[in-house]
Amino acid sequence: MEANIKNIGKALQDIISLIDRERERDVISRRFGLSGRSETLEAVGDEMGVTRERVRQIEKVALERLMQKIAADKAPGYLMAEKTIIREMAEMGRAARVVDLTKALLGKTDKKSIATIHLLTELSKKLTSIKENNFYYQSVAISPNEDYEERDLKDEVDMVVKIVRDNKEPLSVDQLFEKTDYETPSNVTALASISKLLATLNGRWGLEKWPLVNPKNIRDKVFAILEQHGKPMHYSDISEAIKNSDFKRKNVTQQAIHNELIKDPRFVLVGRGIYGLGSWGYKQGTIADVITDILKEAGAPMERKEIVKQVLKVRQVREATILLNLQNKPEFKRVGKGLYSL
Repeated sequence: MEANIKNIGKALQDIISLIDRERERDVISRRFGLSGRSETLEAVGDEMGVTRERVRQIEKVALERLMQKIAADKAPGYLMAEKTIIREMAEMGRAARVVDLTKALLGKTDKKSIATIHLLTELSKKLTSIKENNFYYQSVAISPNEDYEERDLKDEVDMVVKIVRDNKEPLSVDQLFEKTDYETPSNVTALASISKLLATLNGRWGLEKWPLVNPKNIRDKVFAILEQHGKPMHYSDISEAIKNSDFKRKNVTQQAIHNELIKDPRFVLVGRGIYGLGSWGYKQGTIADVITDILKEAGAPMERKEIVKQVLKVRQVREATILLNLQNKPEFKRVGKGLYSL
């Protein structure tokens, strides 16, 4: 990490020293935020007394001149940093958000560090960048060939989004990888991470609007925890799981969670304070309701042991509770030794 910081710091110094014209140096510094805050074309133009289009032209010309000087071996420090950046990106799946790349290289994500990596990647002919907008994060990828452009990278990201959208439910990394032609799963996840339309949770990728990968309210967080756990949980354990999760705003009380479990029909009480998902086959109702459904489905008298067995599949209660319902509820009658019917 210290070697990376040194190399990249030296590269930035080399680059800045190559900008001969003060106006170009000022535009590059302010547009990329090398002082800690990036500025819009309008803001820079207003300060300099020129149009936004003129600022864009100055920026473009300055970058082109820098790239020409780099190609002429006038920035040895930059070339060393470029190798470091590309090596790190290869480990990350050949593409990455600039903020994630900065974290991997420098161990920090302050604005100045991100701006430095952003500028260095923009100057490399071996890399292709995406500017941030409503659909993509500010990102960069290793170019597979000289003709590879921003639109090509966006197309690859869009393809991953389409695969997820068409699947209609979250996909694990391996499932996503199987549906593409990329060399490794890390290639696919790297592309997925660039899209603002996708989100990931517990190793699965889905659309950002899907609660299973991006739960925003308490109910959806409870559902995500239960769905991941795969079996019923006590509401106190659900609360603890949420606190230990990667969710945003995860400091919720047990009572708040219990209230949501009671109100949402997706959750079924299957034991004392224990809840499961209706999608697992659990149904709302009392133990007597469960026994009634079991006998109706059987269409004939059933042995007491079999009734108990079937009830325990959908309720976490004591066997004695089931037997008391069989013996004391008027809707059931004993029709033989150990046999019961409606």
